[in-house]
Parts: sequence; C-alpha cells; structure tokens
Amino acid sequence: MKKTLISLLIILLLVLPLVACTQPAEAGVVKSDRPRITSPDVSPAEESLLIEGNSAFTFDLYQALREKDGNLFYSPHSISLALAMTYAGARGETAQQMADTLHFNLSQDNLHPAFNNLDIELSERGLGAQGKDDEGFRLNIVNAIWGQKDYSFLPTFLDVLAENYGAGLRTLDFIKETENSRVTINDWVSGQTEGRIEDLIPQGVIDAATRLVLTNAIYFNAAWQYPFGETMTADGLFYLLDGGQVTVPLMKQTESFGYTEGEGYQAVELLYDGGELSMVILLPRAGQFEAFEEALKVQQVDDIIKGLQNTQVTLTMPQFEFDSDFSLKDILTGMGMPIAFSGGADFSGMTSSPDLFIDEVLHKAFVSVDEAGTEAAAATAVIMKETAMPVDPPVEVTIDRPFIFLIRDIDTSAILFVGRVLNPGD
Repeated sequence: MKKTLISLLIILLLVLPLVACTQPAEAGVVKSDRPRITSPDVSPAEESLLIEGNSAFTFDLYQALREKDGNLFYSPHSISLALAMTYAGARGETAQQMADTLHFNLSQDNLHPAFNNLDIELSERGLGAQGKDDEGFRLNIVNAIWGQKDYSFLPTFLDVLAENYGAGLRTLDFIKETENSRVTINDWVSGQTEGRIEDLIPQGVIDAATRLVLTNAIYFNAAWQYPFGETMTADGLFYLLDGGQVTVPLMKQTESFGYTEGEGYQAVELLYDGGELSMVILLPRAGQFEAFEEALKVQQVDDIIKGLQNTQVTLTMPQFEFDSDFSLKDILTGMGMPIAFSGGADFSGMTSSPDLFIDEVLHKAFVSVDEAGTEAAAATAVIMKETAMPVDPPVEVTIDRPFIFLIRDIDTSAILFVGRVLNPGD
C-alpha cells in the first residue's frame, strides 16, 4: 500500500495576515464517546517524570535552535503536547525514537494521563490575578484534531485524545476544499490566541493528501507582581554580541526578587501577579554569552532555579516584543527521530495500518514584555498526509546585553516558554 504522509506542524501563537476572500470550511465533529477524565490517577512520581522529561527536551531543543540568528522564542510545552498526541498513534521503533527524543519516560498508558493531569493543574492558575492589559490573568491551553471527512481513524486513538487532551475530531474535506480547510484551522488558532497568531499554516503545506492535523495553542497574559513604573523607563544602551550597540527603552525598579549568581552569570526571577508563575532571566557576564549558551543544559537551569533567594535587587531591563518561526523537521530528525519522518514510519495506532509519516514541523511564537507584564503565545500543529529575604544594599542587575529567559509554573516546575534576546530593538 502506498505510504501515507504526515505533515507535523508545530506552530506557536503568532499573528500573520489571512488569505483574503477565502471562506473557512464548515467543520463537522466526530467525538469519541469517552468524556475527558477530570481526575486522572497520576502519582507524584509520574508527574515528576513527565516534567523532568519535558524539561530535558526543552534544552535539547534549545541547543538545536540556538544556531539560528537573532532573537529566539518558542513554547516547549506546546511542542511536547502536539507531539504527545501524535505519539499516541505511534508504534514500534517509530514510537521508541519519539520517546527517546522527546524524553517521554512513561509508558503510553501513563504518559497521556500525566499530560492530562498537568493540564488540569495549569488550568487552575491565576484565579483573581491580573493580566498585563485591563483584563484578568490568562493561561489558556487548548487542543483540536482535524481529520479528513470519511477517513477512518481507530476508536482507541480517538479515545486517548478525548480522555486526556479534550480533543474531539473535527472533520474537514482536505481533498476538495484544501484552502478553505487551511483557513478554518488558522482561524481557530487565531481565536484561541486572541489574534496573536494568524496564518499558522502557510499556503501549500496542506494539500489533497492531508488526512489529519493535530493542533495545540497556548496563550499567556499576566501582570508582574511588582510592575515597573513607567516614569522610570528611559532610553539606554543595549550592547550587542558583535560589539555594536542599540538604544532601547530600559525599565527600572528596586524590589525583592529571587536572585542568584555564579561563575559567568547572574539570574533573577520576576513573579507574575498571584505568585504562581514567573519569568527567570539568565544574564551571562559580559563577553561570556556564547560560552554560557553552549553549556546550557537542564541540570544547570535546575541548579540555578534552586539557588534563587529573595534579595533586594535594583533591576534594569529592556522592553521587548518579537516573534519567531522555524521548521523543526530537520531538527527533530537530527535529534533522534528520523523514522517518524520516513516511509518506514509506523503510526498504525491511528488507522490500524502503518500508512502515516511526518512530513513537516513548523513552529511560531510571539512574546511582548513591558512595564505591566508579559503576553506570550504559541501554537503547534501536526499535519498528517496520506502517504525571599531582602538585603541591603541592593544587588545591581543591569540587563544591557544579550540574555536568556524562561516562563515557568512554579509549583510543578513546568517550563511553558523559553526565549533568547540578542537585540530587544530588532
């Protein structure tokens, strides 16, 4: 039988113009008769294994992406979720390579409930907290599955997605309404990300061979626990890696933040309103960014976070806003899962026969940081085709040179976003 093609798109929430004069297609819904499990039986040890694995993948991926020029931003959580839904249908060596690359250290029977349990925990964050705009805190993580009309998917595969990811199968006609189907999915992503990510899937990626698209969208909007005063913001110099400099708005305040330092770096943690999530900024010493970045691994980040202590800090940092987009097909292949992208892939857990393989992985993300807080968005699509205590005086942390940052959930240690700022004015 001719091999089926899976285009695996991983796209973080961004805003790009939609194709003009194209009407979205009508999507039917084929639901599993299984409701989402709202109290999954997951042990603390299983949750820890899931998060440890996701964090390891986060920084493996960072090392693969850091060779790109310029600023960088992505959501490892969104990527892991979309690939976990795809992994639910993987079998044999295809599944083993995916598990090894993605650091899925739990069995299929335990992994998906663990993702479900983490999602339920994250959905409870920010009650009563503020967003960076005039609305409340938002951390919205949603999944949707888009299948070819009249194409047969195994009920057991649909059950896993329904029970653990809250995703019913929405049917589209990729064969006869290819472009309208693409617009329908892009419109859904835009709506879930408050318009920050549009045109997630570019023209030409979906075609008449497409049979399944698995999408994840994540949107985050939170105010700082200690907002920066706008009157304290002033233009200042930011020093680039090539020896140049740019003038950018620099925010400033003195407050009690989590702080630590070590050989070659300073680190500061800024809490978001409600105290449940934070941004951790890793600032290499001048002239040491490349060496610090090259050595960055999950254990080092864990050690830095464990070393944070409440300290009076005079913090100066830039405003910044940018987006990232890139293909992950070659990157994931090089990281250890080439079979999933080949004709030898086995995704028979989706359709009962090994007819699917991954064709492409795309990723997009958006972040905006100012005096009020942070807005961030990310989306992932998998497309399958047939074939603490203050001290005095305060520590000075002046972020006037390239730095790395991450946005994390404090209680679970789940890393939701990771970024690198080489030029905040870019």
